[in-house]
Amino acid sequence: MKILVTGGAGFIGSHIVDALREAGHAVAVLDDLSSGARENVPEGVPLHVVDIRDAAAVGRAFATERPDAVCHQAAQMSVSRSVREPRFDAEVNCLGLINVLDAAVAQGCRRVVFASSGGVLYGDVTAPAPETTPADPVSPYGITKWVGERYLKFYAAEHGLAAVALRYSNVYGPRQNPHGEAGVVAIFLKKLLAGQAATINGDGRYIRDYVYGPDVARANVIALTGDVAAVQPGTLTSLNIGTGVGMDVNEIESQLREALATLLAARGRSATLPAPTHGPARPGDLRSNLVDAGLADRVLSWRPTVAVSEGLARTAAWFADRA
Repeated sequence: MKILVTGGAGFIGSHIVDALREAGHAVAVLDDLSSGARENVPEGVPLHVVDIRDAAAVGRAFATERPDAVCHQAAQMSVSRSVREPRFDAEVNCLGLINVLDAAVAQGCRRVVFASSGGVLYGDVTAPAPETTPADPVSPYGITKWVGERYLKFYAAEHGLAAVALRYSNVYGPRQNPHGEAGVVAIFLKKLLAGQAATINGDGRYIRDYVYGPDVARANVIALTGDVAAVQPGTLTSLNIGTGVGMDVNEIESQLREALATLLAARGRSATLPAPTHGPARPGDLRSNLVDAGLADRVLSWRPTVAVSEGLARTAAWFADRA
């Protein structure tokens, strides 16, 4: 298959590009490089530097590539920025999505996979939430992800697309961007490797479901290319992608500091890392969020393979190699 990955130079998107190529598919990337990086795009993979808000440019890229399927990862992904700039969030996450869907329909794409967010759709939940949990987003980011699924359902029914919305929990791993407001694992590692204390927002007792990036990429590959009975033309299938295991931010920081100290000591480097500090709470942050990915297991035969402790250690090693 020929697959176009929007946001394919970014953290999750680039892992999807790698996994698709390993599975033997032809891939092209559309990315504005605002948070992605050219070096994340493998040699020989076409890269269209395009802002998804530019409908004409998106249309030209699709007309050039004529993909069979689209994996839409490009997004405004910061909850706190969405609170400060709800108009910008909507322009990227709603109007940008519409531009991509219009271009996909114009080029006869058969399947669309959309990066949704179980991490924000269900609001505060203390037990793993299944897909039947009523949507209750409290931030503009969560609202636009929910609206995005509604648009996707409309386009599927109207144009015969086979559509899948993958509702990610909190994704982390190698290539995560530590310079923005999202991605606490990457932000903490960057600080610690610079010899600085990690800053935990509020009391740090924010429970999240952390899932490893390459595991998320594998779910996308199955949804895009698999012979999946539930994924049919004219329908939208929404699936949670997570572990169902909750950890708070204090635990994440502690595990990262321990993994990094062990790694640095093994490499003959100083293993004394500063304890964290605490700053103000972030607007829009949920206290607890977990997802139940049982339906993804039944529909895609997907389940996470990398435990959080192992994933954090792998991520710490990746960042240490580049420090």
